[in-house]
Amino acid sequence: MKTKYNTILLIALCLIGTIVLNSCSKDWLDIKPKGRFTEEDLPEGSLEGQVFAAYAGLRSEATSGLPYVAVHNIRSDDAHLGSNSGDYAAAGPIYDEFNYPLSHWLTDSYWTGHYGLINSANNVIAAADSIETVGEMTFINVGEAKFLRAWAYFNLVRTFGEVPLIDFRIVDQASANKPKSTIAEIYQLIDADLQEAVSVLPETWPNHPGRLTRGAALAVQTKTFMARQRFSEALASANAVINSEIYDLSVPYNMIFREESENSKESVFEIQALADGVQNFGVTYASRQGVRGSGLLNLGWGWNIPHQRLLDAFEENDPRKDVTVLYSGMRNEPYGEVLPTDLPRAYWNKKVYTNPNLRVRYGSQSGNWFNVRIIRYSDVVLLAAEAANEVGGEANIDLALEYLEQVRGRARGTNSLVLPTVTTRNQSELREAIRHERQVELGMENERFFDLVRWGIDVETMHAAGHINYQLRNRFFPIPQPEIDRSAGVLIQNPNY
Repeated sequence: MKTKYNTILLIALCLIGTIVLNSCSKDWLDIKPKGRFTEEDLPEGSLEGQVFAAYAGLRSEATSGLPYVAVHNIRSDDAHLGSNSGDYAAAGPIYDEFNYPLSHWLTDSYWTGHYGLINSANNVIAAADSIETVGEMTFINVGEAKFLRAWAYFNLVRTFGEVPLIDFRIVDQASANKPKSTIAEIYQLIDADLQEAVSVLPETWPNHPGRLTRGAALAVQTKTFMARQRFSEALASANAVINSEIYDLSVPYNMIFREESENSKESVFEIQALADGVQNFGVTYASRQGVRGSGLLNLGWGWNIPHQRLLDAFEENDPRKDVTVLYSGMRNEPYGEVLPTDLPRAYWNKKVYTNPNLRVRYGSQSGNWFNVRIIRYSDVVLLAAEAANEVGGEANIDLALEYLEQVRGRARGTNSLVLPTVTTRNQSELREAIRHERQVELGMENERFFDLVRWGIDVETMHAAGHINYQLRNRFFPIPQPEIDRSAGVLIQNPNY
């Protein structure tokens, strides 16, 4: 639950962000500058207000709502679009069957929302250059902005491939009309931004959970290295998170996704939400995936549901299965609610299921108060295990086995009869064990599709799952056609579209 200090901080983030981000909801090429600080000194304290506006960009529909879920998870082999037949007829062919159109509101929004976040980050960085006398907080604020810019570009480069590189304050529409940069150039900016964030961000923010930390920057850095198979560097970054001893696996698996466990020791990067019936600065993440029912169990749109492949992936009696999957017609523990049998889908994403007592307290069933867990500690530990195994050598195999067992041990709990310890020292066998563990540990958490791509097994896996339309080109969406049109020929469409 939110602390008093966290609530005060989040209100500040939201109030400032609402004002600024109203201007960012337009198409990114139409963004106009909201102020110029190059002709006079900017007081250091006012920079933080712009940082708060950038944070608010994480709460947008595009960056943490349905577009984010569609791009990051519905496309995987073990998730399904879900919802009802009407929604499926419109979007199922795109996200389940990989018939990407040149324009669709979800992916168009994903593009504009991420560039809106980049624009807000660029404004902070540019404004900081105008501060005559800087203190430690200025460097931290710039580090926060560079983290957000790196995160946005990491998402864009994984989703679209080559994209325009905008690393400056936009002063007019023409200045933002840039051609695509190469993937290598985008990663060069990401690397530089994350390295600065790692060097200046604090380890923790006492009384202010949710603000970005060195651990969060290291975790994203780990992911970017893993995406490029730079395993030694990834292992170093992941080990830095682990050795900080700030995070751990002490939260029982069945508690991680409840509201009372927000910003726990498990949380490395978590988007904050506030919607208490009086103030509404929430996120749509839970409502877009909530059970599509009626009455008291009309909890959302019902998108992003577990596929049978995910259910089948769990080992016998793995406790994580019933924390991940919600079953129509069955009693939902720990809340005791019984789902109707006549719901449009048999399975739902339980990791976004909200506390019914809070629904009553806040007078809402949307779950907009529900924080979004972007990176959990177990994700970092499994990436460390994977990187150690890929680097190889006896010491690294030991490390990989140790990290893998930490995650399985937490999942196992006190039941020694399930999830036996993995002992193989064969690199190929251990690789498969770690990959399997990521699938079940992080099921429905927006990692699976990009894992398949970086492992280079996306085509064979999709075909095995019945997605016969999937081709290598489907790793990337086409550049949204409205952006192509507005650029007047500057932006070139992705190959094969």
